Amino acid sequence: MDSLFAAGGVLVPDWPDAPDTIGALATTRRGGTSAAPWDDGRGSGGLNLGRHVGDDPQAVEANRARLGALLPGRPAWIAQVHGCDVVDAALVGPDAPVQTGDASIATGAGIVCAILTADCLPVLFADLEGKVVGAAHAGWRGLAGGVLGTTVAAMRRAGAGEITAWLGPAIGPDAFEVGTDVLAAFEVALPGEAAHAFRPYPGREGKYLADMNALARRMLARDGVTRVHGGGRCTASEADTFYSYRRDGVTGRQASLIWIK
Repeated sequence: MDSLFAAGGVLVPDWPDAPDTIGALATTRRGGTSAAPWDDGRGSGGLNLGRHVGDDPQAVEANRARLGALLPGRPAWIAQVHGCDVVDAALVGPDAPVQTGDASIATGAGIVCAILTADCLPVLFADLEGKVVGAAHAGWRGLAGGVLGTTVAAMRRAGAGEITAWLGPAIGPDAFEVGTDVLAAFEVALPGEAAHAFRPYPGREGKYLADMNALARRMLARDGVTRVHGGGRCTASEADTFYSYRRDGVTGRQASLIWIK
């Protein structure tokens, strides 16, 4: 446990109103066993947790085992498809059918919600009483489609009161180049509110720099979640800390995880 922390392999969210009854972590690319191009960017083993990116399966399982030593239970890994479906993390396990979705929630102790990313925005949720937690994978399609709102709604159906959220490492507003299709999607999702999160890309007609964190905050506010923290780490620009698909193409995946103690 201490070695993974010492290697910078995990980050503890700076989340001031998170209840004491929950635990949360975000991983980086450091402190693992994966070789290039899934390494740590500094010549040592990388902590790639994705099984679907071409890495040596034994390295991935070794990395997952290192992470697992920090957790109260097996992460509820789901098949992410850039959609809006929410999974009950209690139904995810090695002997259960694969669960497809882009978010999960949990109401029982030791059930670990987990999301894999490499530029997309991971969002962790907890109600202030620590009775319900959740994790969402918000690429631009899922974010525009409402994955954060469906996660919040699922948590409320499960008994959540006021909800607080933490935005994990994702591609930042100076690196996320998009086209008019992405702008149009958010103009539909956030009528009259989307333009503030898009800057014209200098010298590239029809291209913009999009601020995923600003868009997420607007989407969350629309669903009544105004306690929102994090959002300051850029996967694309911090090459020695995070995996980034936009930057590298072939690359690993980091995780954001949350559970009730």
